[in-house]
Amino acid sequence: MQLTQKHQEYWHRNLTVTAILLAIWFVVTFVASFFARELNGITFLGFPLGFYMGAQGSLIIYVVIIWFYARYMNKLDQEYGVHEGEEE
Repeated sequence: MQLTQKHQEYWHRNLTVTAILLAIWFVVTFVASFFARELNGITFLGFPLGFYMGAQGSLIIYVVIIWFYARYMNKLDQEYGVHEGEEE
């Protein structure tokens, strides 16, 4: 099946935003954990930053990533005419 230019643009933009969000997820999950001792030298809301990122900060960032991806993809779907319309 040949993809049209419009389909290729859609998938390119989709994969680009997915790669960026996965990179953010990787940094928040693994890099922050790897440098937890160094991050504990910084205090955030009265807690060491390494502890805060492990306890709550990473979860907040995950929710923001999900919210952004859903919002972005809805706009992208509407722009390319592949959004799900309301069924009557």
